Amino acid sequence: MGLGVGIVGLPNVGKSTTFNALTKAQNAEAQNYPFCTIEPNKAIVPVPDRRLEALAKIVNPDKIQYSTIDFVDIAGLVRGASKGEGLGNQFLSNIREVEVILHMVRCFEDGNITHVEGDVNPLRDIEIIETELIYADITQCEKKIDKLKKQSKGSKDAAAQLEVALKLMEHLGELQPVKTFEDLDNEHFKALDKELRFLSNKDVIYGANVDEDSLADGGNKYVDELKQHAQEVGADVIMLCAKIEEELVGLEEDEAKEFLTDLGVEESGLEQIIRTAFDKLGLQSYFTAGKIEVRAWTIRKNTKAPQAAAVIHNDFEKGFIKAEVISYEDFVNYGGEAKCKEAGKLRLEGKDYIVQDGDVMHFRFNV
Repeated sequence: MGLGVGIVGLPNVGKSTTFNALTKAQNAEAQNYPFCTIEPNKAIVPVPDRRLEALAKIVNPDKIQYSTIDFVDIAGLVRGASKGEGLGNQFLSNIREVEVILHMVRCFEDGNITHVEGDVNPLRDIEIIETELIYADITQCEKKIDKLKKQSKGSKDAAAQLEVALKLMEHLGELQPVKTFEDLDNEHFKALDKELRFLSNKDVIYGANVDEDSLADGGNKYVDELKQHAQEVGADVIMLCAKIEEELVGLEEDEAKEFLTDLGVEESGLEQIIRTAFDKLGLQSYFTAGKIEVRAWTIRKNTKAPQAAAVIHNDFEKGFIKAEVISYEDFVNYGGEAKCKEAGKLRLEGKDYIVQDGDVMHFRFNV
């Protein structure tokens, strides 16, 4: 299961620099001029999870296989992007393909880096981007309404969907995002959203890009403004310094930890973004641990054992018999599967078992 995070924002706010740092791939040009990113840069990135290292110390596998997360660096949007300004609508379509938007916001002063709007103002910058997303949704909704008007003459379902679409259009016309629409639980709205993948209904994480001093100080006035706005709209804020994240790329793990500790920071930007994105999407990991590999598998919370097994292979779900389960804590505390068995910490679970985050699992199945 891939987890798609699209990095968006105005030009020159640190999107491509952040992409370079987060993906440890220097393949997105980070230059001081708008529209440097012409094709969306994509990368599949391993999800850091310290629990895998702890399991590997016990099992001593040939390799460690992490879960992955997809990052997409999307060109800087400007006023009028939904109407084709700048590089225009082509990039808005790329955002539709991701599940979460990482909205990078400039929260630092630097006279050497041009701001497309002339000065640093996080709330104005956010409004520009989010208004463009709403305009793009209006365009999608208008097209769908035209189709539904024709279809509704012979279909009750289309007529009901048209009613919801018209109501949604009125909501969007007031420049309100889809996520604040009152009928989000309506089955006809859900059908519309599944088809059109409304941009303004996606979960958003704000990335506050600060300078090194502000990172060490725990923020600045721009970050405070951003956090206040995020609280009002129910979004998360991750404060990071894109320049520092790039510096971390070339360091060994111990050096990187020491570097962050000196700054008074516990987690890198990558770790914060992935943890927050997992939470936004209701995702969790379970593990398999053997001599060949120790591996993390990504599933949605409240997934039952047979469906969790299907992430490994569909046959595991079809022929599911039982799941051997050891909690991560027990596996580490007792020092592996054999000792967990001796201590009675290995459980056999059936088809109705809801897999917990960190479960170490082995599936019994019929071929």
